[in-house]
Amino acid sequence: LTVAVGIDQGVISAKSTYFDPGFVEVAGRKISNFDGKARGTVDMQTALSQSLNVGMVHITRLVTKEVQRDYFYNFGLNKKTNIDLPNESANLVRNLESRRDIEHFTASFGQGIAMTPISTVRALATLANGGALVEPHVVKRINYKTGLSKEREVTSGARVIKPETAEDVTRMMVYSVDNILKNGKTKLPNYSVAAKTGTAQIAKPGGGGYSDTDFLHSFVGYFPAYDPQFFIFLYTVKPKGVSFSSETLTDPFSEVVKFLINYYELPPDR
Repeated sequence: LTVAVGIDQGVISAKSTYFDPGFVEVAGRKISNFDGKARGTVDMQTALSQSLNVGMVHITRLVTKEVQRDYFYNFGLNKKTNIDLPNESANLVRNLESRRDIEHFTASFGQGIAMTPISTVRALATLANGGALVEPHVVKRINYKTGLSKEREVTSGARVIKPETAEDVTRMMVYSVDNILKNGKTKLPNYSVAAKTGTAQIAKPGGGGYSDTDFLHSFVGYFPAYDPQFFIFLYTVKPKGVSFSSETLTDPFSEVVKFLINYYELPPDR
């Protein structure tokens, strides 16, 4: 989402570069890449493929924290999806109202905020939907005991980013699958798949920072990338013996993709 904001605002492209020293200091606090290592001069494709926190902070500085917040709200991060199920929880995004830069910088790579799975899907599905917000449903019709019924129509919501932006980010995600993920071993020669891994630290109970041992791994993707028929979101909480979601969820994601292609007999798109 942060990369999409930067591209939509015209301040970055997949090939634009920045200098990555491995960390940035903000108000006496240090924000580091996941491994703490510097990359030197790198392009934004690398920042996305390698999940470089410093790269996301760089984008936020370019667009300003106010613009970032407005985009994130337009992606629906501050609202429930109102999906056809009871007891939907709200997202925790109060940090986006903070006047402190550091809250917005950490939010750019997902720290300091928390979203429900369905809200995460709605926001990221905007990329697959040509830049327009998706309204999720689990049923086609609701039948009431009175005999009345209500159809649940699938509609596209407000436009959040330009179609060209959605396509650019999709192309970057396809590049990651084809060339970076498992060193390109997940590439499907005849199908374009857009995907992104996510590895998040879990907050300590009662506050006081993040755990060094507990993580939430996520994996999001859609295909065929430029005319998506399926959107997949996988996550696992506190996996043991592994550090990154690329180690836990790449194979399950790939198996689901292959199953859906075969079951629904999807024609190749490349």
